[in-house]
Amino acid sequence: MTTPEMASGSNFIRTIISDDLASGRRKTIITRFPPEPNGYLHIGHAKSICLNFGLAQEFGGHCHLRFDDTNPSKEETEYVEAIKEDVQWLGFDWGKHLYYASDTFDQLYLWAIELIKQGKAYVDSQSAEDMRVNRGTLTEPGVASPYRDRSVTENLDLFDRMKRGEFPDGSHVLRAKIDMASPNINLRDPAMYRILHAHHHRSGDNWCVYPMYDYAHGQGDSIEGVTHSICTLEFEDHRPLYDWFLRELNIFAPQQIEFARLNLSYTVMSKRKLLQLVKENHVSGWDDPRMPTLVGMRRRGYPPAAIRTFCERIGVGRAASWIDLSVLEDCVREQLNETAPRRQVVLDPLKIVISNYPKGQTEELEAANHPQNPQAGTRLLPFCNEIYIERADFMEDPPKKFFRLGPGREVRLRNAYIIRCDEVIRDEQGEVIELRCSADLDTLGKNPADGRKVKGIIHWVSARHAKPVEIRQYDRLFQLENPDKADNFLVALNPESFQVTEGLAEPGLLNEEMGATFQFERVGYFTIDSKDSLPGQPVFNRTVTLRDTWEKIKE
Repeated sequence: MTTPEMASGSNFIRTIISDDLASGRRKTIITRFPPEPNGYLHIGHAKSICLNFGLAQEFGGHCHLRFDDTNPSKEETEYVEAIKEDVQWLGFDWGKHLYYASDTFDQLYLWAIELIKQGKAYVDSQSAEDMRVNRGTLTEPGVASPYRDRSVTENLDLFDRMKRGEFPDGSHVLRAKIDMASPNINLRDPAMYRILHAHHHRSGDNWCVYPMYDYAHGQGDSIEGVTHSICTLEFEDHRPLYDWFLRELNIFAPQQIEFARLNLSYTVMSKRKLLQLVKENHVSGWDDPRMPTLVGMRRRGYPPAAIRTFCERIGVGRAASWIDLSVLEDCVREQLNETAPRRQVVLDPLKIVISNYPKGQTEELEAANHPQNPQAGTRLLPFCNEIYIERADFMEDPPKKFFRLGPGREVRLRNAYIIRCDEVIRDEQGEVIELRCSADLDTLGKNPADGRKVKGIIHWVSARHAKPVEIRQYDRLFQLENPDKADNFLVALNPESFQVTEGLAEPGLLNEEMGATFQFERVGYFTIDSKDSLPGQPVFNRTVTLRDTWEKIKE
């Protein structure tokens, strides 16, 4: 079923598909999401997932999940399983349409032999460096390989021996014979097969020659009957090559459509750079909550609905665009504002003693779990004569528009009483360490008996009942809006992107489920870490602040 987020707008690809169906050019719609299992998916992949699966759902077709597993030296089963989990977490299902490029190795090999027999492919024995140099530049044509005119018989023999493992890695490649003078460098006799004596996660050691991505990709779409092969713009110059293979093999040709990839501020989305962050321990792993990976966002507490909304909101176009990270964070806030239960947690505590509240007394005050959703129910908060508030909610000499606590000032405690600050207690260095306050005991809850109102409302926890919890303050991983512009993207890392503090939480928070997300009232949204938390000992990751604090920083 199409989600509201996906159906809310239009784009040029929707228009193309609608026209194809209306004209009868296509009877059904088949799209695909074809990741290489050489890393974890990131937010850029989410855009492609939402687009391909969303369009298939919207037009009554289906979307394939296909792993382009043609490079065993970089691919792992771990990545395959992680990708499946990410797609399902986003809310999509491929059903019976799960495919692997490795399942087509036999057919791809037979097609390669066919091209050799037609004189359109040859075995090249140049070194990798010589092939690179002889390929030419964007302004100069390439130079033909001295092996380009090998006979069909010799090429068939060499390719067979490559397959049987007679040669070491890098000694030969199979190349398509197209045009070494083509202005499109991708058509200058591109490699089709290389020798790799490497164990494959599915085919084992059955093969020691593996197809190149550009050779396998278009044929994979053709084998599966994909009608609309939706790619990012960097594949636009590869489309003539894909069309050449399909045309020379005389097989079904999908329609390739390119769109602009996602560029997100304060983020890198190169899998090579993300892998470098992991391997060099700049982050704790692929699932580090600061990473733009979907597994990292899931651990941080980003709801999948928020990511779907984000992908629809930024749209799909042909022009390269730069999206500020705040757009994604706004989508997360909007979703969590509707769904996240409220809780009271103090991060920087300042003690208050309520002088006119009985010392030995404890009462339980009713508090709503969500102020806009009565069906979310209520919970009980313990209250006594000693509480903690946020230190920032008190000022000795407050400005005119400061409506929180100050000497002689009144505020309402959320879900509790109105209190007045009567005395300020300092230590030997003059630091404020405690406030003595009095409570208006007739003002409990939301309906004070005498109808008195105060402008300020602050949160609190009971000093005798609050529980210490670990708080992990995650922020943007990079300080620069575009880390890729730095000579070394690592110098743009934000040294304050991860800080560990301790907070005081209402006691019920210790018994919540792993991965649950809450709004700490007046503080932000926090998620119980699914990896490092223990039963009764939650660790809280900051998911997102209540508002965009980085806009103020940039100003």
